[in-house]
Amino acid sequence: MLKANLLLFFLFVLGMLSGNSLVAASAGTLLVIKLLKTPFLLEVAERHALEWGLLFLLIAVMIPFAKNKISVKELAQTFITPIGLLSILGGTIATYLCGQGLGLLNLRPEVMLGLVIGTVLGVSFFKGIPVGPLAAAGLTAIFLKVLGLLKK
Repeated sequence: MLKANLLLFFLFVLGMLSGNSLVAASAGTLLVIKLLKTPFLLEVAERHALEWGLLFLLIAVMIPFAKNKISVKELAQTFITPIGLLSILGGTIATYLCGQGLGLLNLRPEVMLGLVIGTVLGVSFFKGIPVGPLAAAGLTAIFLKVLGLLKK
């Protein structure tokens, strides 16, 4: 119990120091839930948080449709222009990577700390944007498979 609390506290501090408010808020929320001794909230989060997060991410991405900022002509160009076709390919590859990442996180949850530290480094030194752990975990899963360090 103490180890889990210390790890969450470390992730909270790391998020705060790096300016990654999402990491800090996530770790802080889980730490409060644990300290309040409400395991049922952890169970609810474990079962539903990923879907909730994806729901809000998709809502954010689809807002231009809801606000009529994209015309039918622009939508049609998705299927006939090089940019549109490459965006479909990019979406397909990213979705595959995220699926691989979810598999890795289920199989080896301990990689999350490395992903968070890598995110902090990317934000701090390379002006990256912390978009979430699934893509990073997916890329890590591919690296591990290529190196023969991850079995299916």
